[in-house]
Amino acid sequence: MTDPLPRDDNGPKVPPTYPPRTPPPQKKPVEVPRPQPSAKPVSSSLPLPGPQQARLATRRPRMAIKDRRAANWALRAYPWTAAQAVRKLTETVRGWGYVHPDDQALERAVRLLVDTAASDEGRRISVHLADQDGMLLIVVLSHTAAVADDKVLADLAAVPGTASCGTDTSDEGRRVWAVLSTERPRTHTTPSA
Repeated sequence: MTDPLPRDDNGPKVPPTYPPRTPPPQKKPVEVPRPQPSAKPVSSSLPLPGPQQARLATRRPRMAIKDRRAANWALRAYPWTAAQAVRKLTETVRGWGYVHPDDQALERAVRLLVDTAASDEGRRISVHLADQDGMLLIVVLSHTAAVADDKVLADLAAVPGTASCGTDTSDEGRRVWAVLSTERPRTHTTPSA
């Protein structure tokens, strides 16, 4: 004899004779999961990773001028940019109340710095000026890939009032800088006989 069909309150349960209803298609396409930002360390002096750990991406610290008067200008790298930078720096230095270095020494230092950065053939340069403790810091960035060249350092050191100078390269491009003293130069007197 055949087994009777299971029953409920509505009568026997019979399997459906039609296909089950399919859900409607999605209105929006499925999105690819968004990439997670890579974790960057706060300091570049983190310990080296272990054998099974991934190395975190580190960034070289950028130049920062803090807790002093500062001014900066973004200029196009044209042949006449040096004259424009000299005018702007001289006005700012005189506006801060400094009378030294004299205009010729300041002009010579700025022209050397700007011409060196402009020779990297980038589209723009930036000139930064800051003061502290009777010294003026002038930094010029080329904003293009360049090789550090120490030829300009001898010319910068020969400018009267230059306390120090330097050049290096970073992800911002070539950086050339000079520190100028704002003190009045001492006159050399020979003792009378």
